[in-house]
Amino acid sequence: MSSSISRQLILWLAIPLMLVALCGALIHYFNNVAPVVISSDRRLKDAANSLMGRVAVQQGQATIDLNPSKPFLPSADAIKYALRDTQGRLLAGDADLPPVAMGSEGTELLAMAPLEGRSVRTLTTRFDTAGGPITLTVADLRKTSEPEARLGLMSTLLWDFVQLDITLVLVWVGIQLGLRPIRRLRDEIASRSPQDLRPIVESSVPREIAPLVLTLNRLFGLLRTSVQSQQQFIADTAHQLRTPITGMQVQLGLLAAEPAAQPLKARLLTLQEGVKQLAHAANQLLTLARADPSANISARNQTIDLRAIVSEVAARFFDRALQANIDLGVDATPALIRADPSLLDDLLSNLVDNSLKYTPAGGSVTVSAGERAGRPFLAVEDTGAGIPAAERPRVRQRFYRMPNSPGHGSGLGLAIVDEIARLYEASMTIESGANGTGTRVLVQFPQHRVN
Repeated sequence: MSSSISRQLILWLAIPLMLVALCGALIHYFNNVAPVVISSDRRLKDAANSLMGRVAVQQGQATIDLNPSKPFLPSADAIKYALRDTQGRLLAGDADLPPVAMGSEGTELLAMAPLEGRSVRTLTTRFDTAGGPITLTVADLRKTSEPEARLGLMSTLLWDFVQLDITLVLVWVGIQLGLRPIRRLRDEIASRSPQDLRPIVESSVPREIAPLVLTLNRLFGLLRTSVQSQQQFIADTAHQLRTPITGMQVQLGLLAAEPAAQPLKARLLTLQEGVKQLAHAANQLLTLARADPSANISARNQTIDLRAIVSEVAARFFDRALQANIDLGVDATPALIRADPSLLDDLLSNLVDNSLKYTPAGGSVTVSAGERAGRPFLAVEDTGAGIPAAERPRVRQRFYRMPNSPGHGSGLGLAIVDEIARLYEASMTIESGANGTGTRVLVQFPQHRVN
């Protein structure tokens, strides 16, 4: 699966920007929040040490000596304390200060506890005395800037991430705008037909993708040269094949008319028919080569009327139909399409040739053209034996002939029709004729081919 450039750019920017925001939050914490917390913890530690130094045990009962003459007594309005035994019973101090649960291993625990409607920071210390282990909880009542500092940290962190989101949105918009030339180039190439190998104007693209366009133009140039060579080869081959084959047909006809050749006339006629089949097969192979998309990239299409094509082809086959006692009819209305006239002529000629070949004497062949639902079409319908439904996909294959087919065809007729139809993005349908007899071949062209 292909990756997206814009998605990768956003990802590459989002991760560093997120790390920068987190680093800024850490700097804010160490500059504003950490000093306040450290100062409060130091005061609690000093107060706890002072109070532990005043703990005395009398008759197994622990008390705190509050004699002000002794130094390091914390101020009552700054520090509150609670001395409790292991069962949590208050031994001395303020009962409002809630007990703090400690683990079995730790000896000190810093925590937040509710007191007088607000949350205060406390330090709970467990130590041994002559009367057994006791715990001392000390709470700092002095108002500090820690909540404001923490709020400031959260506000800073939130604003940093809001800025990050806004920045990423702006970057995404900028990337989309910056990628517009690439999209225009993509759309221009996608909108071209296979025949359009014009070079892309390099001055209309940004410098960053100019090397890509230059490479594409070189590729287009190579394809143009290759196609021109192929077209020239096809034209030369057609000339080299048709000229001697036609000459052979003429010479065989003259030879068969000579009195001295009468004993060999049957053989000469057989040879003449074989040469005729060879000429037909050669023409079909050359048509198939010209219908290949790779050989028609540089073809110049024209706007033509399908009715004119139908009239020309029908006129060319009229004598053959008359000799075979087949009624060849035309039913055509105007329908415009952009295509190569010679290829459409080949398409329709192969359809009419097949129909005349497989329609018995006394039958009929109808050639039609027009528009159906805005789509131009060509159709040939006959009253022959028809093509079974199971054979219809196979008769499109090259060199395939149905079993027990009459004549000496090459099996290329419908393959040529299918190849030319696909070249112009048309659909070819093989179905039964009227009343379920014969065959009807319909070629429908897409609407965008119509002018």
